[in-house]
This record gives sequence, structure tokens and C-alpha cells, in this order.
Amino acid sequence: MVKLNLSSQIVLNKVPEEFYHPKTAVELSELTRCEKLPTTIFPKTEEGALSIATTIANAIRQKQQSGQYCVLGLGTGSSLTPVFNELIRLHKEEKLSFSNVVVFNAYEYFPLQPSAKNSTLNQLKERLLNHIDINPQNVFTLEGTVPQDRVQESCRLYEQRIQSFGGIDIMLLGIGRIGNIAINEPGSSLTSSSRLILIDSLTREEMSMSQSTNETVPPCAVTMGISTILKARQIFLTAWGEEKAAIIQKCVEGSISDAIPATFLQTHNDAHVMIDLAAAGRLTRIVHPWLVTSCKWTDKLTRAALVWLCEVTGKPILKLTNKDYNENGLSELLTIYGSAYNANIKIFNDLQHTITGWPGGKPNADDTYRPERATPFPKRVIVFSPHPDDDVISMGGTIRRLVEQGHDVHIAYETSGNIAVGDEEVTRFMHFINGFNQIFDGNKDEVIKNKYKEIKEFFKKKKDGDTDTRDILTIKGLIRRGEARTACTYNKIPLDHVHFLDLPFYESGTIEKLPMTEKDVDIVRKLITEVKPHQIYVAGDLADPHGTHRKCTDAVLAAIDLEKEAKAEWLKDCRIWMYRGAWAEWEIENIEMCVPMSPEELRGKRNSILKHQSQMESAPFLGNDERLFWQRSEDRNRNTAKIYDNLGLACYEAMEAFVEYKPL
Repeated sequence: MVKLNLSSQIVLNKVPEEFYHPKTAVELSELTRCEKLPTTIFPKTEEGALSIATTIANAIRQKQQSGQYCVLGLGTGSSLTPVFNELIRLHKEEKLSFSNVVVFNAYEYFPLQPSAKNSTLNQLKERLLNHIDINPQNVFTLEGTVPQDRVQESCRLYEQRIQSFGGIDIMLLGIGRIGNIAINEPGSSLTSSSRLILIDSLTREEMSMSQSTNETVPPCAVTMGISTILKARQIFLTAWGEEKAAIIQKCVEGSISDAIPATFLQTHNDAHVMIDLAAAGRLTRIVHPWLVTSCKWTDKLTRAALVWLCEVTGKPILKLTNKDYNENGLSELLTIYGSAYNANIKIFNDLQHTITGWPGGKPNADDTYRPERATPFPKRVIVFSPHPDDDVISMGGTIRRLVEQGHDVHIAYETSGNIAVGDEEVTRFMHFINGFNQIFDGNKDEVIKNKYKEIKEFFKKKKDGDTDTRDILTIKGLIRRGEARTACTYNKIPLDHVHFLDLPFYESGTIEKLPMTEKDVDIVRKLITEVKPHQIYVAGDLADPHGTHRKCTDAVLAAIDLEKEAKAEWLKDCRIWMYRGAWAEWEIENIEMCVPMSPEELRGKRNSILKHQSQMESAPFLGNDERLFWQRSEDRNRNTAKIYDNLGLACYEAMEAFVEYKPL
């Protein structure tokens, strides 16, 4: 069986089970002393979804036995989809009936046309309600189609309707990256009831990613208020993946504040946060466990503790003293190592050994303390790039090093990247093709003439949210292919080593992609078995807000897993390295290979990125970060170098970092 979600099992710190699944109430109390909300951490998303769905199912059955309605308040964020899937499974396989269930939708877009496809109610129907036996008359939603002067009255009636059913039994919500629950944005008060609210730009971006069409998210929403949510008898807040780790930490461990509306859940007597290990990654018990309990000190945990201690004291590693350890809760390390000096030297050397100018291994050299092997040389290398520019954005300097040092480098672009190309780029290229036809062929090519006219007409009539035709998507894909080839040529990679995989899951024509399937895995596996690489580089941007990186990584890891099961000989001599791109960098305690760049090499990387002209100022998905991709990349690489410098290690202009993935 093909394992399609192996990325969810990447836990870099190899978190001991006792930190997320303590065996006794005393251990739980000790570990969670910084947490102000009951928080349950699951190794996998599926386990968390099953736990929530089971609780909801039990409540439904209990209410059925007493002839009562079970009233659910439901959000529609993507983090709830695994729970909905589990509820659908319980209905189909275990005969769970929803005949006594009443659903109140947590929010609706405003203003909405009656014909709008992407209302949140339609999303809720597509993801859950259409697949269960709920009575449609028992489904209620805030209205997005009423005139603005009637919204307040509509909200008041909605509140009355909730009360007429005795209030909400279970409220199921996700959390936005700015801490919103439902659409209660920062600034929402504890006493707020259902109302009209302006949607923050970051929230709108998140919402657009969960839609199944390209419809523009309206500027406002009608939402349940904080006080409405807090009246529910039981509340579950879900989050999966490391992109939610920072806001979960603030919600669970921070002070109550209207700047982070989710913190108001701390005032509820039966609210529960249900997350996976990735989303728990910033909680104290996971990232700084020494502050709440005694630890079994591994090398990686010791490294994390010393990096943290350097940040706290503002000192480089080799200047840390016994006093620094004692005053900051790390006296256990002094007992283990005997002195600060011994611990400092150990971790300093560990970090020093991650730095290499030879990412493919240095031939004819002692590789005992190097991240990569000296042999074989040269190595066959595949760099998997989710979009046709992630390779140079994420590891452009390393790619140039690998080529210059004689390795056989292949670049595999996993998706076409077509939806990230603006319409004006297509217009520009069509002007060129049409002009070429007129000048050099006397305007004889009827295909070019007709296609040019057809595309001009389409763009003239195109409205926000309209999906491009297949021909336009093909042209946009061709534009990105051309840019990728230009960048590869600049980096001296032969064009027969440039592979466009065009994985099918991406070709939905919308922001929300199709499910990744065995078809995608087979395409990746075919390339891997042909090249038989000694090194594979794969995207580790699991916090990528658009989901494409995770699916691409899952396809590669699934292909590798199949090869492992088949006992492929080539895999015995292959290492898999994970890179990160425009959104985040690896934490320094997790970095296992760091490739330095000089100012000239950083400039070469920038030039590689700039070859992707369609992704410069006109590129979508830049979010609230106004920096362009090359600027984000340079800032990230310089910051990594600065962290190493601050720790007292070598000082470089910039550095690209990698973590090794070992097949499970």
C-alpha cells in the first residue's frame, strides 16, 4: 500500500512520548505548567481527528437515546476537514446517524450573491453535510445575502434560533494564523455577539486557499461572536501542521488579549485544544522541555538548550559559564558534562561540523566529521522543486556548488506552476507570437491568429474568480517552463537533466488542489529509478501556506518508501536532504548541513531567481510580506549566517541549511 502522508511523520526533534503523552496526572501537571488551556497532542493528524470525531459521535448517540437534539457549531477551515472525514467514515462504516443533529454554521461571507458557489455553507455541505443523513431543515447559517441594513436583525434572529435549541452542545473550530476563531479578528471583544465584521487580509488569503474555485473572497463576513462561542457547553479548537505552531503557542501559553481572540477560550471551563506534534512545535514542553521537567539529554536536545541559552544570555557558546547554566535551569547539563566548558566544546564542535563548502562531499578527504560522504564521486543528484523556481529560491547557492564541483545534477520540477502566472504575462507572450506571425509569416498561421483573438476575448470578459481555460493554463505552464530552463542554463545544468513532471494533483486550475494519488507517486518513482541518485534534495517547507510543497514532498517520500520496500540497491547509497524556501528556515538545533555562500555566490543565486520573471512583482501569494522572493531568500540566508556568527562560529555572508531525512 502506498503511504501518501509520510511528511506528517517528520518530527525533527524525535520528541519523546512522555512530553506529548504523559502517563500520569502528576506528569501532565508538571509538563503543562505553562499551558492555560487543556491541550492534547497527537503524533498524527488522523489520531487527533479520530479523537474529536469519537467524542462528537458519543454525544450524538447519548442525545439520541434520550430523544434530544445534539447541537453542533461548525467552522469550515481546512483544519476541520480531517474531523469531517472521520465523521463521514463513522456514518458510512459504523452507522452513526445524524438524524437528531442540528448544525449552526460559524460564519458566512458578506456580501454574497445568491448564485455564489463558495459560500461557507456550500463548503460545509461539500465537506460534510452532503455525505451524512442530516435533515436539511436542521442546518442553519448566518445570512450573507441580506441587505446590509438588515444584517444586525438577521444576527439577532440567529442568536435566538441557537437559544431555541437549548444552545450549542459542541463547538468545533480551527484557528487562523492571526489568532482568529470563526471570523473574530484581533480587536474582537469578550462580549461580542453575532455581527458583521471586516476580514483581515491574511485571513482572506487563508480562506481563498480553502476554496474549491477561484472566486474572490468577499471583504466581510457575518460571524458568531466570542460570547456566542463561549456559551457552547464544550469547545474543540484544532490545528495541524507547523504553520500553526506559533499562534497555538500564543493561544495556549499567552495572556488573554483581544489581540489574539483565541485566548478568550482560556475563560471557558470545557475548552480543549487538539493538535498534532507539528502544531505543538513551539509549546514549552516540546521546544524547551528543560524549563518544565527533567530531561533525558540527547545530543540534539543539548544543542537546542545551548542555542537557547546563548539567546537568553546574549553570549556565544564558548563564553557560557557555570553560572549561566545554573541561573537558567540547565544545571542538569553541568552534572552530565562536568562543567560548562565541556558542554560548550561538545556543542560548538557539533555545530562546526554542520558547515561544509562541499555539499556533495569532498573527494579524497577524511569525511568522519563532514555531513556528506567523500565517495562516490561524482554523485548523481536530483533536486525536486515543487514549483519551477523553488529550487533556486531555496538552494540556488548549493545547486551552483554541486555543479561547479563536478556532480551530475538533475532538476525535477514537480508541478507546472501555471496558476501563479498573471494574465498580463500571457498577453505579453501572445503579442510576441502574433507579431512574429505577422512579420515573418505574412500573418498566414491561422492557429496563432485564432488563438490570439480567442484569448483576447476571454481576458476581456474574464471576471474575478473565473477559472482559466485549459489552453491559457497550458500557455502559463509554458512560460514557467521557459523561465526554469533559462535559470538551469545559467546554472550550467544541461537541458536533458531538466525534468518537468507536471504532477496531476496540481492541475485543478484553482488554488485548492486535487488529492495527491498513486499516479503522482508513479511519475516521481519513474524518474528516481532511472537516475538512481546518490543524493535527493526535497522541499521541507511543511508550513507552506498553499499546501503544494507538502503534497510534492509526500509524493517523493512515498516513491522512496516503495523503493525501500522493493529493496532497491541504489537506495542503500543515497541520502535525502530537506531544504526550506521562502517562508521559514530550519531551527539551528536541527540543521545537519549548512552550505556557506560568499557575496559573489549570493549574487549568482539572486540572478538565478530573477530568471523567473513572471514571479517577480506580479506574482500572487506574496501575502502580507511585501518582499519579493529573491529578497526573502537573501534575508533568510543572511540571517542563518548571522545566527552561526552570534554563536561564535565562522562568519559568512549567507548560508543555506539542510536536514537529513531517513526513510521510516
